[in-house]
Amino acid sequence: MKNWMLTIGVFFFALSTIQAQSVIGKWKTIDDETGEAKSVVEIYEKSGKIYGKVVEILRADHKKDLCVKCDGADKNKPIMGLNIINGLKKDGDEYSGGTILDPTNGKKYKCYITLDSADKLKLRGYVGISIMGRTQYWTRVKN
Repeated sequence: MKNWMLTIGVFFFALSTIQAQSVIGKWKTIDDETGEAKSVVEIYEKSGKIYGKVVEILRADHKKDLCVKCDGADKNKPIMGLNIINGLKKDGDEYSGGTILDPTNGKKYKCYITLDSADKLKLRGYVGISIMGRTQYWTRVKN
């Protein structure tokens, strides 16, 4: 009986460790200038690619903001619910080959994401080559 309980315990521990080491989940974004938490982005997988959408806006005065500077289909859409990460593919320990949208300026950038730790996501957005960009660190939202 002890062996059975130990086996079940190890299984659930391993399962939670695997989940904690995935980019899938909800992440709190931080404003580069103020250090203030801005939003929560849910990163999910669809058809083998990674996407992320804004599921919560944390600053009360921005909850109803629209993406007025966006182009195409995203123009004037509410930022809440907007897909901002599109089409990343797993490449070793990083996800790359897709884009990220900055709803503040309406621009799309190439990007890649990696886990810095189980609860810290490193996201690099850039134009051309990755040296020409900026890095943000997002923190995992605990359920």
